[in-house]
Amino acid sequence: MNRRELLYGVGASAVGFSLLGLKSSAERSAPSDKLTVACIGTGSQGLRVLLDLLRLPQVRVVAVCDVNRLSSDYLDWGPNELRDKVRTVLGDTSWGANHPGPTSGRDAAQSIVNAFYGKQSGRTSTGCVAYEDFRELLAKQKDLDAVAISTPDHWHAVIAIAAMRAGKHVYSQKPMAHNVWECREMVRVAAQTHRATQVSIFNSNLPASHQIHDILTSGAIGSVRSVDIWTKRASKFWLQGLATPIQADPVPAGLNWDMWIGPAPFRPFNHAYMPFIWRAWYDFGCGAFGDMGEYGFDTLARVLSLPAATRIEASTTDRFPVCYPVASAVHMDFDATSTRPALRINWLDGGIEPARPPQLPVSEQIGEDGEGVIYHGEHGKLLTAFMGQNPRVLSPSGKLEVPFPKVASAPEPFRREAPELGGTASGANAAHYVEWIDACKGGPPARANYAFEAPIVETLLLGCIAVRTHEPLVWDAERFAFTQGSAKATALLKPDYRVPWEIASK
Repeated sequence: MNRRELLYGVGASAVGFSLLGLKSSAERSAPSDKLTVACIGTGSQGLRVLLDLLRLPQVRVVAVCDVNRLSSDYLDWGPNELRDKVRTVLGDTSWGANHPGPTSGRDAAQSIVNAFYGKQSGRTSTGCVAYEDFRELLAKQKDLDAVAISTPDHWHAVIAIAAMRAGKHVYSQKPMAHNVWECREMVRVAAQTHRATQVSIFNSNLPASHQIHDILTSGAIGSVRSVDIWTKRASKFWLQGLATPIQADPVPAGLNWDMWIGPAPFRPFNHAYMPFIWRAWYDFGCGAFGDMGEYGFDTLARVLSLPAATRIEASTTDRFPVCYPVASAVHMDFDATSTRPALRINWLDGGIEPARPPQLPVSEQIGEDGEGVIYHGEHGKLLTAFMGQNPRVLSPSGKLEVPFPKVASAPEPFRREAPELGGTASGANAAHYVEWIDACKGGPPARANYAFEAPIVETLLLGCIAVRTHEPLVWDAERFAFTQGSAKATALLKPDYRVPWEIASK
């Protein structure tokens, strides 16, 4: 493979090639060849991952784990999205008929796995084991090759590191980690244990990502000097800017609240924390930046060869003691390299949009559906949707060119209007999972592996610190230290963990 193929994939044809690989692999896979996987975290997103894995013939799901037994208060992307997806995968139009809302938890996940494999074999299946505690799963599940982690952010590193030390390969949700130290430690442990890793970022398998690379490397807009990237999250999907709850709500039946809190400081249960709203709280999530940033930065990092940022500052709407603000702007500076000049990336969330390029015709939108990306080059601009779709090149004279025909978007996990309900995983998702499965079996590293994602996530988490402290930060990645930044900022690089959840360096 040449350098471009290594760094950016093999273009739009890569997806088709990977899917052909999926078919041929399925044809030659015996049951003993299947990758045995446990799904840790089976809320709404964990259930979606579980359903995708069930549909891959190289995988056998053998266990599920969640601190919640069963409830019907999870988040749908659209009307009856979770229920209908389960029905489609199981081929059972009656599933969930008595559930009052989006239903998940370990009991639901276990029953879905057993129903799926039972239908395949033509007899009742009871092979999937359900656990409340991931430590018990890792200790008892002797037939386990890998885990898929779909928990809240504050659990990602604790579980991933424990799994890798137990000899398991790991697939985990974005953001990869909850603090900067965890990023470094996850990479170190993956290298130490020789485990295959993958974060749930599938951009490199999307044709749009390759189109962006082709446009920018062609010199169509010259060297990129700055990038604006914006999203309407969080305000359109969950609330931020919340006052700290002052009363306790009854803990729902079947929920182990102490285990859900895990390494974070303990506080009484309140419905302001879950489900899904946990993203808004410092101790559990990383706000809109953590939720969407790793998606948005993946193509940027590949095309512009981004390390961790060296200078970070942020401004926000009103700040709250333990909750992310309604909206924020984060500005990140990257030093010049031998292949590009110094670069600034401006991140905007909560509905804030960048200045409209004055050359852009009034009939044209700067993004799509309130989100987008603008690459500012030496002699032009490249405008795209948030995931790089539908690129347009804008010259200083106002001429607007569409260099590629519009590509129909594959269903994407975070888009309400396009929930993935089909009987097979989308092209991008299938290739994304298959490259991780191949890595688990000794193939090349998956493209969103921990080592590749770590500098991206390090930058995002430094941005989260800037949002919390409102101070300009100067970062020395080699020394793992701020050369400009307060003691408060330094403390946030590695917060304290609640006993017994400390991550011990070995």
